[in-house]
Amino acid sequence: MNNNNYMSQHISTPPTGGQGGVRVGILGAAGYTGGELIRLLVNHPEVEIVFANSESNAGNPVAEVHEGLYGDCDLKFTSEMPFDEVDVVFFCFGHGKSEEFLRTHAIPEHVRIIDLAQDYRIAAPGAYDATQPMTPGNHDFVYGLPELNRDKIREVRHIANPGCFATCIQLALLPAAKMQLLQYDVAVNAITGSTGAGQKPSATTHFSWRNGNMSIYKPFTHQHLAEICQSLNTLQHTPRVGGSGSEPSIDFIPYRGDFARGIFATQVVKTEASIDTVVQAYKDFYADAAFTHYSDSSIDLKQVVNTNKCLVHCEKYGNKLLITSCIDNLLKGAVGQAVQNMNLMFGLDEKEGLKLKAAAF
Repeated sequence: MNNNNYMSQHISTPPTGGQGGVRVGILGAAGYTGGELIRLLVNHPEVEIVFANSESNAGNPVAEVHEGLYGDCDLKFTSEMPFDEVDVVFFCFGHGKSEEFLRTHAIPEHVRIIDLAQDYRIAAPGAYDATQPMTPGNHDFVYGLPELNRDKIREVRHIANPGCFATCIQLALLPAAKMQLLQYDVAVNAITGSTGAGQKPSATTHFSWRNGNMSIYKPFTHQHLAEICQSLNTLQHTPRVGGSGSEPSIDFIPYRGDFARGIFATQVVKTEASIDTVVQAYKDFYADAAFTHYSDSSIDLKQVVNTNKCLVHCEKYGNKLLITSCIDNLLKGAVGQAVQNMNLMFGLDEKEGLKLKAAAF
């Protein structure tokens, strides 16, 4: 079906939402990201969840699938998708399914979309043509990293939420790119919890394999590299980060960790800049950020798990700048950032519904 009737236009005044605030629909609501999104939104004072769609769980109480919501939520999953009753819909699909969905379903023009998959994170190469179906080569989605695109996020209808690794690594490197420090290859190592692989069990996610174990996957080829390089290049155009041959690259080695949630990343940048200059630049870059904070002390994963925060810390060893960063992969790396984007889109307090305490002990 041609879905031209939902194609967007940029607007300056957001819809006001329903009587309960912003009216929300959730697609793919039975997975990890769907459950975390519901957990955040049932406690958001400006949100009314209109529907949580799951074909396989239609009619079942949400709390029977997302058991942490017992006593908090009497919502039931539905196979229906009443888009005309909502202001925004969250796509909690697996990668590739958002594009397929938009090819086959009509969404009213006024409804905003926040897509948590990777389908629309890379900017389309040409001008957007609203007379044609939405595809990765023809779309108007804005990349939803608030620390980079806050003003744009406030004005658009369609957001491509960043990937989890991409969020953690970009937030570590964006200030360095603004300083034009990325002149040489950047070594990145990052470890993620098992929830990053989604709810469906696999050979590398079941407990007996993951517990007490560690492994690498997709070295130098991880799909998040494209969006990382895209963002860095908006701040440091030459040389082109992520290039080939004589151009510097992001040499990213992802690790699977034996914990459930969180990402901890290290980035090594070669530079002659002094540590005092670097630290001040990082503090200035994130001075107005709602959730990304520069820490003067070394950071650890428990400081951010169960929050929408990203913590960043820098140290200097000779001409090597070591940048550490950490996030919760399901929150700042997924639905927490999606709610942050929703708040911006609807003119709400950016922190609304996201004032969460870290699981520090």
